Amino acid sequence: MTDVQWLKENRLESATALNRDGDSALILAARQGRADIVGQLIAEGVDIYTLDSYGNNAVWAACYAESEGCVRELIAAGCDPNYRNPAGNTAMAYAASSGKDGLVHLLLELGADPNIANDDDMTPLDLAASLTSFKLLRAVCAA
Repeated sequence: MTDVQWLKENRLESATALNRDGDSALILAARQGRADIVGQLIAEGVDIYTLDSYGNNAVWAACYAESEGCVRELIAAGCDPNYRNPAGNTAMAYAASSGKDGLVHLLLELGADPNIANDDDMTPLDLAASLTSFKLLRAVCAA
């Protein structure tokens, strides 16, 4: 059962309820980096394909929180690491453009495709290059 105190703190009536911004418990837990809550929610059978109010999936939210534990839980449960948001960006594109080296490596390890271009025809490699992060360039090129 999902931590009742956590649900209350996040103004959620249940594990399947949405908050006033339209975000699910899974999105909120991932965005907060709460791998323990993410695991509980997945075990309870919540919709792992839920999107936030911007059209990002839970893997993206976990990357925002820089939570490798959440990313692992979500992808192991079947959440798509290659999901494209309304702008065509994947979690890999977000991680590469934000300089989140550890997440880029983890997403590659877990099967994320580094060659998916967004709606501006930019791949994670392009985004990493624009950030001038040589570590990320090496990681994406090695994939």
